[in-house]
Amino acid sequence: MIKLIRIFLILIFVIMSNTGSAQTTKVKFDKWTFRNTKDKVFLPATVPGTVHTDLLSNKVIEDPFYRDNEKKVQWIEKEDWVYRTEFIVFNTDNKKIDLVFEGLDTYARVILNGNILLNADNMFIGYRIAEINKYINTGNNVLEIIFRSPIAVEDSLAKIFYASMGITKLPETGRIFTRKAAYHYGWDWSPKFVTSGIWRDVYMEVYDDVKINDVYVKQIISNDYSKATLDFNVELNGTENDDYDIEVSNKENNISNKYSAKDNISITIDNPKLWWSNGAGEPYLYKIEVILKKDGKVYDTKFINIGIRKIELIQEQDSAGTSFYFRLNGQPVFMKGANFIPADNFLPRVTKEKYKELIRAAKETNMNMLRVWGGGVYEDEEFYNQCDENGILVWQDFMFACAMYPWDKDFLKKVSEEANYNIKRLRNYTCIALWCGNNEIDEGWKNWGWQNNYKEEQKKLIWGGYQKVFQELLPELVNKNTDGVHYVSTSPQIGWGHNESMTQGDSHYWGVWWGLEKFDTLEKKVPRFMSEYGFLSFPDTLTINKFTEAKDRYLFSDVLKVHQKHPTGYETLTKYMEKYNLKIDDYNEFIKNTQSLQILCLKTAIEAQRIAKPYCMGTLLWQFNDCNPVISWSILDYYGTPKPSLEIVKRLYDDILIIPREENGMIRVYIVNDRNETVNGKLTLQNRNSGDETVLFISGISVSPNSSKMYFERGVEEFFKDSKLECEFVTKDGAKYYNDAKVRN
Repeated sequence: MIKLIRIFLILIFVIMSNTGSAQTTKVKFDKWTFRNTKDKVFLPATVPGTVHTDLLSNKVIEDPFYRDNEKKVQWIEKEDWVYRTEFIVFNTDNKKIDLVFEGLDTYARVILNGNILLNADNMFIGYRIAEINKYINTGNNVLEIIFRSPIAVEDSLAKIFYASMGITKLPETGRIFTRKAAYHYGWDWSPKFVTSGIWRDVYMEVYDDVKINDVYVKQIISNDYSKATLDFNVELNGTENDDYDIEVSNKENNISNKYSAKDNISITIDNPKLWWSNGAGEPYLYKIEVILKKDGKVYDTKFINIGIRKIELIQEQDSAGTSFYFRLNGQPVFMKGANFIPADNFLPRVTKEKYKELIRAAKETNMNMLRVWGGGVYEDEEFYNQCDENGILVWQDFMFACAMYPWDKDFLKKVSEEANYNIKRLRNYTCIALWCGNNEIDEGWKNWGWQNNYKEEQKKLIWGGYQKVFQELLPELVNKNTDGVHYVSTSPQIGWGHNESMTQGDSHYWGVWWGLEKFDTLEKKVPRFMSEYGFLSFPDTLTINKFTEAKDRYLFSDVLKVHQKHPTGYETLTKYMEKYNLKIDDYNEFIKNTQSLQILCLKTAIEAQRIAKPYCMGTLLWQFNDCNPVISWSILDYYGTPKPSLEIVKRLYDDILIIPREENGMIRVYIVNDRNETVNGKLTLQNRNSGDETVLFISGISVSPNSSKMYFERGVEEFFKDSKLECEFVTKDGAKYYNDAKVRN
């Protein structure tokens, strides 16, 4: 097998050198081995991959997700590891070769034929080692990557930082010193697997003297949306490229323009087809091809999908506080979505097909926005491709969560490199609606008691470090590298314990769950934009059966506790069952009751938030998916099995929602219309109890565009006692919308 791969590589280089082909070519390394630095024997490895998954495939460890095996693999993070590949090269004359790593996790030394080419220290960026020709042997070559233990390195960094700053500890563990996915260190829905490995593609890029490094497309859209100008900033490697030509084409719309590399490259589209979010219209994409040529020979090609759209975050003072909503192509859009976490603890297992399935599920659940949460990763390109194609806007966090971070010169340099890399990597994606500096750090510093352990001067020092990263560096880089994409420094802007969190900015309302408040609190606690809220529940019993044995399937078993990550999870669930008079001593009933409570929580919150439109203009539930088989807040579990709440959320996120509510002794029925058009139809209301039913209301109504309005009101005393109000709205085109509510008179 090794011989065949070597021959394959030889043939690539011979063909490129002998035919004079100019197209840039990627050559992947398909045969890898790895070992613990303490061992001598190499084992087969998969790249992209992780140490954990390679150990699993070699049967050194058991499935970390099964039963309590998580406890048995914690030793892996404390070891150093080596990955190795060999390849043969002949005849590379007149070709340049770059070595490209799209993702190294995390502290990695790259050695080619005994030459140290790179010391990597950031999981979130790619590395390109330009023109490695001088390090390549004619014949056999050896490439090695040595991964240091993240735990050992960050312990060392912590000692240096704390000694220099005169403080003993920042809130959170040593993870804050490592630019690595925070959830790898454990979360209240994630096990602790501190991974290492080549987690994204690695390859050699072979090309002639010149290639396209980057293409950035800036959109200029007229106020009436009748014209769009696309300005192309095409960056080539090298400095003397004026004699090359660049061709920009879009076959579907008969666009084909040719420019000199020294020209300003711009195309204008009259009456462009606009890109719309899911439910608002078609997410139309212009498929653009950028070709680098000289004397008719093609040197490089880039393909870019561009959706023409204008997305704005509107924060304006009003009589109630300050608005927080998104306007797409001039239209206010109520955002309906969820928080997205990494789809696996072992990220290379998240395939393109998995991304397609997840985004398809979000679309089918009537979502139009996902928030990429700041304790995970900047997702793979396929995630954003799928969001572009399916009309899912993305609230993109930078990868900082629930901790105070260092601010020394070296750390700021890492953050700057990381932000530049990812902003540029993602800026052409139509779906990017917002960059957010961090998750819950401002709230944590001001409300979680973090400051109690510091003197006043230390508090100023730590907060000053926060401001350097999130209020100075990151907004500067977003403004510099994007076409006016909005930035907010933190989410939420104000902690949920403050009244102001309901009148300005976005809100994470955790009075329900953390505060043990009943669900009807969510009818009163309605913010301008709800970016986190939810309720923990068990997954389906078939899912539980996949990671347990029969002997584990009873309440509070040791194995189930391993898959219940929240520190007060069972205790909090039990208290809520007591609040709602639910049975808590039967295994199957307990599981179903957690699912029922999740439904009630989400239904109460979403209905209240949508009724409050346009005061409230967004609802992003916590959380959409899982990274492992776990008891969590998700509505779609690790295996892709929907919890019962997903189907309810799908209905609650429909573009038209009918909502019956009991308010101040009155029964009221609201209809929310997210369409930008009037909807005509028939509203029917029935009151039902123990076989008795009364038709209360049948009438043709006209529902205003983009509105929330009450269409029925009657005193509660006119209804059957402890009855159910059934509501149906049928549009003229035959679409049916249904909801019901208990009447508690």
